[in-house]
Amino acid sequence: MRTYKLTIAYDGSRYQGWQRQPSTDLTIQGTLEKTISGILGYDVEVQGSGRTDGGVHAKGQTASIVLRGKIEEAQFLSECAKRLPEDICIWKIELVKNGFHARHSARGKCYVYTVDTREKADVFSRKYTGHYPGELDVSAMGKAAGILVGAHDFAGFTDRKDEKSTIRRIYDIMIERQGEKVVITYRGSGFMYHMVRILTGTLLEVGSGMRSIESVGAALESKVRADAGFLAQASGLTLREVYYH
Repeated sequence: MRTYKLTIAYDGSRYQGWQRQPSTDLTIQGTLEKTISGILGYDVEVQGSGRTDGGVHAKGQTASIVLRGKIEEAQFLSECAKRLPEDICIWKIELVKNGFHARHSARGKCYVYTVDTREKADVFSRKYTGHYPGELDVSAMGKAAGILVGAHDFAGFTDRKDEKSTIRRIYDIMIERQGEKVVITYRGSGFMYHMVRILTGTLLEVGSGMRSIESVGAALESKVRADAGFLAQASGLTLREVYYH
């Protein structure tokens, strides 16, 4: 048996998220498993580093697969390129030690959220941004982000109630204005269901003057979902990188 690590990019616009579902063929995991199994002639399970939501994109999603033996990597990538739809690409494959698991072995992730602040969303980038028209106070957003950095109980910043632990560590939140777009980069040990999108909604509310900087700390303290911000659009979110030791 041989374990391989895959690095994958995808446009999530038309998919119902990463995780395979019995009710639809439009999932990233399901599409990858069908394609890879077809190439190799036996069933292969693709284990991702995490489950991105429907409409969320990735430039550096990782996955692990366990195969019956060694494969010719260049040929495998070539076959995947031919058979996968144009909005999914496996751009790297690496032989790793048996026991490696894309999710369990991960030590951190980097997500990027791009906000389009113009009155009408840009025609050409609208599928890859969250539309939030109006002027944003990036300085205030940065101060609010500073409250979120560190190890905290983020129970109020997830829409899933069955998390075993809601404590996460955010290493850094960088907010940068790029013309009429605002780009927010998150680096952390891991993120819960909807967490990055809720963090983004909270920061956007601060930036637009709808909430105070201090209310962000209060939302952390209360651990109540209703005290945090709105759920930002999935289209603006991209998984940039997954970190391993």
